[in-house]
Amino acid sequence: MADTDDDYVYDEASGEWMPAAEAAAKKAAAEAAAQSVEVCDSVGKVLADGDSVILVKDLKVKGANQTLQRGTVIKSIRLTGDAQEIDCRHDTIKGLVLRAEFVRKR
Repeated sequence: MADTDDDYVYDEASGEWMPAAEAAAKKAAAEAAAQSVEVCDSVGKVLADGDSVILVKDLKVKGANQTLQRGTVIKSIRLTGDAQEIDCRHDTIKGLVLRAEFVRKR
């Protein structure tokens, strides 16, 4: 049973209030699970946070009326925890998420 002096935080996933220590442990476990997912590029190399990648195909960006050309370098990617998606930052497009099958490690 938790102490009555513990701080409680609302967990949006479960919809319940829980002790802050328990919420922190749950968040750490979720981050560890996300790191255990292995994301591979189009040629099978394992990607990691901070890697630079090159596009292997021209990609039309939905909502931006723009096409990213093959050979474009995307720097400093972030893994999302999904086995096929990576979060990217591009000069002209904010919130860019690419499928790992369309990139190769630089």
